[in-house]
Amino acid sequence: MSELNLIQHHPAEGPGAIAAWAASRGVTLNVFRADLGQLPAVSAGPAILLGGPYESNAGPAWLETERQWLAGSLEQGAAVFAICLGAQLLALSLGGNVRRMARTETGWTQVNFVDGQSLKVLEWHEDAIDLPPNAQLLASSEQCEQQMYCVGPTRVGLQFHPEWNAESVALLNQHFADESPLPRGTQDSADYASVFEWLQVTLDQWWVAAR
Repeated sequence: MSELNLIQHHPAEGPGAIAAWAASRGVTLNVFRADLGQLPAVSAGPAILLGGPYESNAGPAWLETERQWLAGSLEQGAAVFAICLGAQLLALSLGGNVRRMARTETGWTQVNFVDGQSLKVLEWHEDAIDLPPNAQLLASSEQCEQQMYCVGPTRVGLQFHPEWNAESVALLNQHFADESPLPRGTQDSADYASVFEWLQVTLDQWWVAAR
């Protein structure tokens, strides 16, 4: 059975739909809570980095430890699939920049891919990425150009949250209460199904390249 390290940064932001993908592919997820001081050893092993409500350029002391861990792992050739905060950390490690947006991008958002595909996805971020050298832009939204990028086939960054399913959103709303801009009440399950279908294909492609 294959194993994959996953870095979580906040108690309310777990693997969500990534766990369902991993289970269906026979992949064991080793979940590390970076906010609790948990990180795997620096290595070339593939990793998924999740999001979290922190500044990628600053943040708590443990985030600097993670930045050092990520830099060391990339130096050894690690494949990384990174989401939101994770995508910002990846971009910084590869020589990009992260800056504050004029306004926060939240809720269901249309993302357009360079291959002509479009997808409605969930967002909640106030920072944007200036791409690192040699990065390829893969997707944009009306408000944020840098929604998805890659540096080769094994380093992929997403500003949006394809891992958030209905259960993820309910947990985030419970944790952040009135601060959360995410949808509440009855939602269209077809939207989540479309995102999960996209996530499975995208993770499959990355996982093949990572191995």
